[in-house]
Amino acid sequence: MDFERFKSDIGELQRRNRGLGFTVGALAASLLLSLIVVFNLLGTVRTVVVPPSINKSFWVTRDRASVELLEQMGSFIAWLVLDVSPSSIDWKKDLLLGYVDPLQHGALKTRQEVESERLKRINAATSFAPQQLVASEAGQSLVVRGRLRTLVNGFETANELKAYRIDFGYAGARMHVAAFKEVPYAVK
Repeated sequence: MDFERFKSDIGELQRRNRGLGFTVGALAASLLLSLIVVFNLLGTVRTVVVPPSINKSFWVTRDRASVELLEQMGSFIAWLVLDVSPSSIDWKKDLLLGYVDPLQHGALKTRQEVESERLKRINAATSFAPQQLVASEAGQSLVVRGRLRTLVNGFETANELKAYRIDFGYAGARMHVAAFKEVPYAVK
């Protein structure tokens, strides 16, 4: 028996076992760290908001958006509010409310429900053809000018030039509609 050879083999096996023990310990620590991260993310919700269609490049900072994003979002919001019929107003209202500032949610919901009842009662439809978009990067607002056509029972009752102002705000790094109101049509 070669005692020295067996002693060196035992030493080699002990070094390998220490290396494997260190590897198992590192893997266990990584698994524990992964579990902690997963449990921390479990209750959080991340909402990624993208304009309905992206036609131009734009930029967004913590509290402001570029003119291009204001135009894209504003024309989409105008379509949701102004281009409605008795069959489309309810789903457009629900979609719109997902973009509304939480502080304005109740007021805009009530306004759209009243408008929905009115359109259904008189069997009316409106269509809006935007002609001009005027964005204000400083005010984070958009004025949409265009022609609003109203049909009642299939007959045109109004075809007027109208202008609407859409104010945007930010909450939770997300762009929201803060106000939607009719303004004088005057072109500047």
